[in-house]
Amino acid sequence: MHERKQPETLRLRSVMPALTVNDIAASLAWYCDVIGFIVTQEVQREGKLVATLLKAGAVELLLTQDDFAKGRDRKKGVGLRLHGTTGQDIDQLAEAITSRGGVLSQPPKDQPWGTRDFAIIDPDGFKISISAPLTA
Repeated sequence: MHERKQPETLRLRSVMPALTVNDIAASLAWYCDVIGFIVTQEVQREGKLVATLLKAGAVELLLTQDDFAKGRDRKKGVGLRLHGTTGQDIDQLAEAITSRGGVLSQPPKDQPWGTRDFAIIDPDGFKISISAPLTA
């Protein structure tokens, strides 16, 4: 067992990705209607939705509207993949997502490290993998 370092090292309890999106209304619809997140909080400025906090199980995700200060053609999702784990049946989950209009970038597949997963890409190019442990 490792001894605790002094001074203490960082000890996080959770992490919440924040994704900047081109069209928050479209992304919100995709994450809720296709994937299955729920909205827990919305932030508006001058009557416009600028951010929304989503939840799926114990996981939170923040979507923020791009202000386009860095240009409208800025690539999103490059070099980032979100990995989610679940106890749900991967095949049923993937089927439910595709039945709601989702397009899998990788169908359900057994992995050599002991999981079954599938992948999907959101409207801004953010890659998402969802996995569950293989059952014996």
